[in-house]
Amino acid sequence: MIRGIHHIGVNCRDLDRMTRFYRDALGFEPVDEGFAWRDEPVMDLIVDLSGSAAKGVMLRAGQCYLELFEYSAPPPDRDSPLRPNDRGYTHLCIDVTDIAADIPHLEACGMTFRDRRFVDVGHVRTLYGYDPEGNVIEVQQCMPGNGFTLEDLGPPRGPATT
Repeated sequence: MIRGIHHIGVNCRDLDRMTRFYRDALGFEPVDEGFAWRDEPVMDLIVDLSGSAAKGVMLRAGQCYLELFEYSAPPPDRDSPLRPNDRGYTHLCIDVTDIAADIPHLEACGMTFRDRRFVDVGHVRTLYGYDPEGNVIEVQQCMPGNGFTLEDLGPPRGPATT
């Protein structure tokens, strides 16, 4: 069963600057110390990019997670940021309760996964796929106690104050 949007992913040029911005301006708080990868075939499989390397951090505020990435490889196709009239986003992540059962439903609705299956990395089962226009959607099933489930967000909080 699809339960809702888990997080929005944002690829940025300067991870530290963007983390400070989302923390200070919008009240997002880091969930942990962040993550990084390079030369990890399982990550290439998950994000559907050969030779990928990145660092990132998961943030949260209210009922929303925000995942910031700074990729060092491969190089982007474009150097300028997207404008409101440009198509695309880095990815949208939907939270599911049974990824093995939900992927066939999503495929029947027009989502594609390039003949790949989800990856179980212990704390999460995950796979990036594509909507009918090619936008990236991550499908994930969080394992209990992984530290960033939708339940960990708790009840909605009021707006951030500065």
